[in-house]
Amino acid sequence: MQKIMIIEDEATVREELAFLLENEGYQPIIVTDFNDVKKQVAEHCPDIILLDIGLPGSDGMALCAGIRRDCSIPVIFVTSRDSVGDELLALSMGGDDYITKPYNIPLLLARIKVVLRRSGAGAKPDILKGAGMELNLSKGTVSVRGKTAELTRNEIQILVCLMKHAGEIVSRMDLIEALWDNQIYIDDNTLSVNMTRLRGKLAELGMPDCIKTRRGMGYQL
Repeated sequence: MQKIMIIEDEATVREELAFLLENEGYQPIIVTDFNDVKKQVAEHCPDIILLDIGLPGSDGMALCAGIRRDCSIPVIFVTSRDSVGDELLALSMGGDDYITKPYNIPLLLARIKVVLRRSGAGAKPDILKGAGMELNLSKGTVSVRGKTAELTRNEIQILVCLMKHAGEIVSRMDLIEALWDNQIYIDDNTLSVNMTRLRGKLAELGMPDCIKTRRGMGYQL
């Protein structure tokens, strides 16, 4: 049974989410003590996290960034903040998706399934090599000449798609379909944020220009 951690300070929302998830066959894990959430994440090892932004004594975006530094558990923000700026910031902090309250229940459940399916995919092969990089799918890391960086689920999927088509131009639509299965509308900016984040990590490993933008066509490794 897949475990979903709910990090939400409103009791009614927590209970509703737990009820919905349990009815869908998931095991909900409810966080009520917000003093050391990262420790609870490490103890329970959930398959996915539903995270609010406004939390008692802490900020959900900062918490997401902290979780992302320690592991690659996918994070879906579920929040009442509906500005584009908040959504882009949440994604840049390592979020895998962003859903605003009041949420549409079928849409929320569909997005959870998509993110979970992505997180469980790509185990064959476990390691991809190419373009001077080694991508470890089980660890969620990319290595270049002995230096290693951790990647989010979306960053991994982007790099997998580009590495499998190394030398070829991969269109933005192909990447969106690879990341989100083309089942749910995704703002084009979401792909741009994830691509920028991935390029930044590759630049830190000494490969700043390995992903080229082919204007009007897509990206090329």
